Amino acid sequence: MPELPEVECYRRLAETALGRTIASVSVPDPWFVKGGATADTLRRALMGHRFDSARRIGKLLLVGIDSGPTLGIRFGMTGTLVVDGADGVGQLLYAPRRHHPAWDRWSVLFEDGGTVVVRDPRRLGGVSLDPDASRLGPDAATIDPADLADAVRGSSAPLKARLLDQQRVAGIGNLIADEVLWRSGLSPLRPAGSLSRNEVRRLQRHLVHTIGDLIERGGSHRGDLTDERRVGGHCPRDGGELVRSTVGGRTTWWCPAHQA
Repeated sequence: MPELPEVECYRRLAETALGRTIASVSVPDPWFVKGGATADTLRRALMGHRFDSARRIGKLLLVGIDSGPTLGIRFGMTGTLVVDGADGVGQLLYAPRRHHPAWDRWSVLFEDGGTVVVRDPRRLGGVSLDPDASRLGPDAATIDPADLADAVRGSSAPLKARLLDQQRVAGIGNLIADEVLWRSGLSPLRPAGSLSRNEVRRLQRHLVHTIGDLIERGGSHRGDLTDERRVGGHCPRDGGELVRSTVGGRTTWWCPAHQA
């Protein structure tokens, strides 16, 4: 599933599409166009233009269009960005291992013959023009201790649920949340507002480091805990059996022996 590390890989891949004139736009699935835009407005905004920037806020990829709006791409649970046949991260953890042409929801063809395609088997993502990112919290890859303290302060919600709230911290998904809490030794069930100042600092340090680590490893599914997130799985740190809980509606694996 695309979390922040995958979308950062997509952002880097999108940079290879900058400065190339768009010859045509294909929207075989108009439902995939969101935010009040239509297939026709998307075509008008893109054809004859060039992408001139690629940035990211949390899991939202923002691609600038010269003298025009910004293209926003959300990838849902199985979305992939493909540029000139390269997909950026390889196989996603919960995506099908085969490809069907119907999963190509939107694409552009450049004058040089190259392409950009968004593939989404489960159809949970979308593209839009000038998406509103104002409700997203600070980006998880660069969040500082003060902003993280603001995100958890006074909350009685479970810590993991608070971290998954994109309005509080942008970019954390289920796998990253479990990995970060496991690395930082914090229980996903604890009330978020119960963290001490030192625990917030520890969590921020592990959060930023873990995301950087997973970006370099190639995805959120490459954490130290991932292979043990199963029945009978054991903590890679102390060997204790992992516990499965449901937090914020998400399956959660954690080690009560060291996560408190």
